[in-house]
Amino acid sequence: MLIPDDFHALVVGSSGALGGAFVKHLRMDRRCQSVSELSRTTNPGFDLSRPEDFSDLLKGLEMPAALSLIVDATGALSLLGLGPEKSLRTLKAAQLRLAMDVNAIGPMLLLSALMPCIKRSGRVLYIKLSARVGSISDNHKGGWYSYRSSKAALNMMLQSAALEWQRTNPAAQVIALQPGTVYSRLSKDFLHASTTYVTADESVQSALLALDKLQVKTGAQFVDYRGKSIPW
Repeated sequence: MLIPDDFHALVVGSSGALGGAFVKHLRMDRRCQSVSELSRTTNPGFDLSRPEDFSDLLKGLEMPAALSLIVDATGALSLLGLGPEKSLRTLKAAQLRLAMDVNAIGPMLLLSALMPCIKRSGRVLYIKLSARVGSISDNHKGGWYSYRSSKAALNMMLQSAALEWQRTNPAAQVIALQPGTVYSRLSKDFLHASTTYVTADESVQSALLALDKLQVKTGAQFVDYRGKSIPW
């Protein structure tokens, strides 16, 4: 059982389809005491590629108590108006760098900035949206260089963060969550007629139920929205 009792939550990226669904379903949970939100809408200056602004943004965020549940639902597949790369010939340095900033470096620096706001002992759950394509051992098709690489880098940093965090709070749990193929404004251009997808509500509802059944483990856990383990 990973979801804490009487939790105060923060959802980062709450203006997106999945972030908004997390806000909705967490507020419906009887254990929820409060849900704070951070997004481009709630803070117009919020930009994952500008970590130097994180401290000031968090100072202006109203959180009634120490956080024990954090969901980071941020992430980007298309950057600079470009879709995922299909070959080495299409690689662009700017796209690769920005993918790392938005999908890996920014989220981890935000987590670092959030640490003083997080409950120091007892059950704490940090959920970060990852992607199955970030699994190195599951990569059988290639392509999508910047997105795959940034998610693989994110997963490695989540594992390191979990191991460090658990030295001072063994009950802290870090989840790299694959939300499934979710239909949204941002993903619809990459879905085919044969693609099996879920809605944001279906993904989040299933994920929260599945996460609540998982056992506490050392290190981070990489799972899909049904709670099934994904190889790193």
